[in-house]
Amino acid sequence: MKVGIIGCGAIATTLVDFKLNGKLEANLDYFYDLSYESAEELSSKIGAKAAKTLDELAENVDVILESASQSAVKNSIPHMIEKGKDVIIMSVGALLDKKFHDEILNLALKNNARIYLPTGAITGIDTVQAAKMGEITEISLTTRKPPASLDVELENDEEKVIFEGKASEAVKKFPKNINVSSTLSLASGIDVDVTIIADPKIKNNTHEINLKGTFGELTTITSNVSSANNPKTSALAAYSVASLLDKLTKTMQIGS
Repeated sequence: MKVGIIGCGAIATTLVDFKLNGKLEANLDYFYDLSYESAEELSSKIGAKAAKTLDELAENVDVILESASQSAVKNSIPHMIEKGKDVIIMSVGALLDKKFHDEILNLALKNNARIYLPTGAITGIDTVQAAKMGEITEISLTTRKPPASLDVELENDEEKVIFEGKASEAVKKFPKNINVSSTLSLASGIDVDVTIIADPKIKNNTHEINLKGTFGELTTITSNVSSANNPKTSALAAYSVASLLDKLTKTMQIGS
């Protein structure tokens, strides 16, 4: 399985580090970025190649990982799927645009391609998907982050609620901060209730999921260390895609 990556930021850098340290079994073969120099610099660390165009990327790999932005998803992923490539999407917020969501699903069916969404920076997604087989009666997400990671300045040391609403609204206002709400919404089939809090007293990004349904109740709290390469990205987000890439190479699968 040959893997190509769109976007050479924090997640791609972490994957390269894992490959160098022998923690990642999957091969990383091609890198693409709007800055060709960034792609060339990152790819050279592991003997991979930098693609000058998206077409060059698609022609040389089997699976394409998007780790750039919601706009990159909308601008590049349909074209990749049309070429019959399986895709892994990190900027999941783009998929809460129902028209776009339906468009790429139809393209994937037409071109025999698969779309993978890593669990990202939250836990409990397998349980949410299982609960959907019954009835989900309530689901919410409360996210707390240090003000700097949200580009927020507070006048004092008190926490502040900076957003309350649906996930579909949150991903528009905070496109780089709250992809977890999109993953949760897609897994549950519900536009999740989201609260985002800027909290100067914490160092880690935390995500609390509350889920109720015919299965019972679930509460999970994930406290994430920020990526060393980007404070807006949780380290667990990169870990989750690394785990997925390795999972795609294995015969035995654990979890959904």
